[in-house]
Amino acid sequence: MRDTRNRKDGKDEKGRKIRILGIDPGLRITGFGVIEINSGKLTYISSGCIKTVDGELPLRLKSIMDHLNEVITEHRPNQVAVEQVFVNVNPKSTLMLGQARGAAVCTAVLNNLVVAEYTALQIKQAVVGRGHARKEQVQEMVRRLLQLAGNPSADAADALACAICHAHGGLGLGGISTAGYRMKRGRLV
Repeated sequence: MRDTRNRKDGKDEKGRKIRILGIDPGLRITGFGVIEINSGKLTYISSGCIKTVDGELPLRLKSIMDHLNEVITEHRPNQVAVEQVFVNVNPKSTLMLGQARGAAVCTAVLNNLVVAEYTALQIKQAVVGRGHARKEQVQEMVRRLLQLAGNPSADAADALACAICHAHGGLGLGGISTAGYRMKRGRLV
């Protein structure tokens, strides 16, 4: 697996500007956010939400894939960061969310993009400085870090936060690289 951490000059291994697509997967609403790294500075490119209509699961997954494919075609990211699924109280909901996440990952891979995965704890730690930050805190920090006029929607903010986490090299927990690890009972494993 290639090292997806980013260099300080904002260029990838081929000397191209780094453009990151962050994805917050969901079966009803999938958030996306695109940022670019320019000499260590984060620049907002685009963000939004993909809303699926109620119906058969395969059609909802296709809708997610089609819309993400449009985002990838329009904004041409060269890296993708996806939030990992947490185990929910309801196993059926967790499985459905996992399928939406799988559709997002497959879309990125089919477009030959490098995919990095981060837990919600890692993302919040990298963006807010606290792994158990509230959604409003994430929205506010995303707004400040990207110098946005207003707060993005919760799902778009989560996707942008995922991209910001990746731009920072997956750094969290006091500067320790957490890329490739996951949290279990408050410990990196």
